[in-house]
Amino acid sequence: MITENYQIELRHLTYFFMVAEELHFRKAAEKLFISQPGLSTQIKQMEELLGTALFIRDKKKVRLTPAGEFLKKEAGYLLNHLRNVKKQVKLIGEGQLGEIRIGFLGSAMQNVVPGLLLKLQQHHPGIRTSLDELSNRAQVNAILKDQLDLGFVRLARVPKGICLKPVFTDTFSLVLPKDHHLDHGRFKGMHQVAEEEFILFSQDYSPLYYDTVIGICQDAGFVPKVSHKSVHAQTIFTLVENKLGIAIVPTSLQHGFQMDVKFIELDKIGQRAVLSMIWKADNRNPVLQYGLKLLLDKLKYRN
Repeated sequence: MITENYQIELRHLTYFFMVAEELHFRKAAEKLFISQPGLSTQIKQMEELLGTALFIRDKKKVRLTPAGEFLKKEAGYLLNHLRNVKKQVKLIGEGQLGEIRIGFLGSAMQNVVPGLLLKLQQHHPGIRTSLDELSNRAQVNAILKDQLDLGFVRLARVPKGICLKPVFTDTFSLVLPKDHHLDHGRFKGMHQVAEEEFILFSQDYSPLYYDTVIGICQDAGFVPKVSHKSVHAQTIFTLVENKLGIAIVPTSLQHGFQMDVKFIELDKIGQRAVLSMIWKADNRNPVLQYGLKLLLDKLKYRN
């Protein structure tokens, strides 16, 4: 019988989360470096403290109950937040301001992100930064879970609780093999490449980009034949270089790659590649505000 002197402790959440991730008590116990009976006792104690079952156990498998599913999300957030707090406290104790965790799409590294890092270093040398190249969806999930502070995405909408602010507008460019018969002088419109095969960024990686490129082609009267998809510009350019298709990318992506491809800027079409920054409205990381201020001040100056 659990007495009122007992309460849920951090170890309970840690043990629960590991079992919830593995859905296997033995594997979870091995990762936690404790015995399986000991782990089972801790989970049972936690269920008694909460007054509800967290797992459904049978001979074949372990499953989460609805209450367990809910607690897994909350425990993941709490444990991650505690890890971040510990890291921030350590940095502040060492005389630094803290750390800002930044997610980005590859194209953001061509213009916005390097400028932000440089300005942070110049104006706030006590701020540490960490970078993680992620898809739009992965950045949104990481922002919601408090695993990132700031993200750079190509999205038109974000979930409630996340702020979205455009920071850079780019044109699109057609990417062709170096010896392709079309060049700036001969190019009259997208209808000239209607029979070509296209290489696109994956729809899962960037749905807005994918739909926009399809729209560019449809405006020219055809649906593109998509032969390959990738999440990396380097891969797309390599495929184009080897004449396995052509591509449409944000124009800024042409910088930083030395490959046998050429770019034709599509500056006459209406579509634009918009890069936005996202952050969680209730983010408690104090150094996030330094990064936001630098970016927002730059936008004010530009406008």
